[in-house]
Amino acid sequence: MTGTTHAAIGFNPYDYGFHDDPYPTYRLLRDEAPLYRNEELGFWAVSRYADVMAGFKDSKRLSSAYGVSLDPAAYGPQAEKTMSFLAMDDPRHKRMRSLVSRGFTPRRVRELEERIRELTRQYLEPALAAREFDFIGWFAGKLPMDVISELIGVPAADRDRVRELADTVMHREEGVQDVPPAAMDAALELLQYYADMIAERKARRTEDLTSALLDVELDGDRLTDDEIIGFLFLMVVAGNETTTKLLGNALYWGWHNPDQLAKPFADPERVPDWVEETLRYDTSSQIIARTATEDIPWHGHTIQAGEVVLLLVGSANRDGRVFPHADSFDLDRVSSETIASFGGGSHFCLGAHLARMEARIALSELVGRISGYEVDVANARRVHSTNVRGFAGLPIRVETD
Repeated sequence: MTGTTHAAIGFNPYDYGFHDDPYPTYRLLRDEAPLYRNEELGFWAVSRYADVMAGFKDSKRLSSAYGVSLDPAAYGPQAEKTMSFLAMDDPRHKRMRSLVSRGFTPRRVRELEERIRELTRQYLEPALAAREFDFIGWFAGKLPMDVISELIGVPAADRDRVRELADTVMHREEGVQDVPPAAMDAALELLQYYADMIAERKARRTEDLTSALLDVELDGDRLTDDEIIGFLFLMVVAGNETTTKLLGNALYWGWHNPDQLAKPFADPERVPDWVEETLRYDTSSQIIARTATEDIPWHGHTIQAGEVVLLLVGSANRDGRVFPHADSFDLDRVSSETIASFGGGSHFCLGAHLARMEARIALSELVGRISGYEVDVANARRVHSTNVRGFAGLPIRVETD
């Protein structure tokens, strides 16, 4: 069967049951409905690796200009206000990305490495002393937010509030198929916070990324205040949330696969393999939206111009046509194909290197200080989002020698 409504599959990205385990649904979609149509919610979805990667690269027929989320309040021509260049097409996307890249440089990211290690130890040591703690609340939910805050210049006194706002922006209550009022309020408060911060930097420059973005210039072109605010919002929501979830997912699946977890504990040089396999096996960023700019024939059906197409990143990474034994968590995996977790084409994630570096440092510091850990699965709590997959709470008990 190709492209169909196929009610038996019942793919609804808002469903809490789907959030608990999307992978059986993904398998059905890949095998039975590689182009899936949900009439009620008004979207198409592609689930096979080849189709998802082709979708990322086809920026002419699949536009980003209306945003990357299915949520109605986040979807539309205003999406760039909070999603920055993720919600732009070329040439505007190329211009914005080029300007931002002049401030958000590889060198600036590399220079954060020692500070990331310091922050990791700052949060990890009291958590390990407690022995039983919520890995998200004590550590994984704080470290990425502080790294982003350090990068863009959010003062330490404001970071708990900014982190709380970012969490509220992402959360969805069961049965709610749009951005809830609490998330809208949080988004507005974050936008105002960054507007105030830009005003402060205009009066007095510092060494942070926000100041650098105010000063970047390319052939006489500069970023506007609104463009900088949009990018800062993107950094907090995308850069913070996805890395927090990556760390939690790594702990969760490592514990569920003790034979694989033993490898980085025996040899910390294997931590990058742990990170990469987590990114493939259960990626933080699961679903990315695009909008058709013209009629697109695909799998025997036609997507009409203006319709929403979901690229199922989490499904692409589990496609057995590309990744042998795709449902196995295997740190020795060798593949000639790139994982879909950071997108592809012109929209490949600008922060991929930072996310990998944070996860590598955080997990290396962890395995260097403990002999093992147990996850309290019964009390783990998932984040409920149409885009991001991971944990809001992950209680663990660590073993130290």
